[in-house]
Amino acid sequence: MLVNLTDVFTNEGKVISKEIPFEYEEYSCQMGTFTVKEKSPIVLTLSNIGQSKAMVEGSFKLVLGMNCDRCLKDVDYTFDLSFSVDVVSPEFAEYSEDEVDTEFMEGYHLNVDALIDNEILLNWPMKILCMDSCKGICKVCGKNLNDGECGCDDFVPDPRMAAIKDIFNANKEV
Repeated sequence: MLVNLTDVFTNEGKVISKEIPFEYEEYSCQMGTFTVKEKSPIVLTLSNIGQSKAMVEGSFKLVLGMNCDRCLKDVDYTFDLSFSVDVVSPEFAEYSEDEVDTEFMEGYHLNVDALIDNEILLNWPMKILCMDSCKGICKVCGKNLNDGECGCDDFVPDPRMAAIKDIFNANKEV
């Protein structure tokens, strides 16, 4: 969705508040496609902060259906986002690219979808867990270890000790 910022760029001290609906039913990114379980409208405050400059402040809440990274159980993960970005008009952009973000601007319009995608990816968690003490799944049979032990032999010998084991097996009388 594009929001026209011409009024904000041209009127000193101008402040506009907007509420924009988040229309996705699924969110797709390089990590996969996730179901949107809950969403709030995007609340934006657009403020003039100088000649052809504007500050975009916003907040947004999104709940995505994901899988636990250890046991693959369904988890609802909440993104509670607040952001503040400075943008400039197109004729001012070439003079101040190092000071402000221009990647969200398309002419005099703010690309809200690109801004929200960027904020979600910046706040993406390193690991998604169903609980902090999640034990994961068994490497042998695939049972969820949070439900109980499976009884599989999970002993993995140290490969560095294989030469010593061969020495003991060679001297063993049969």
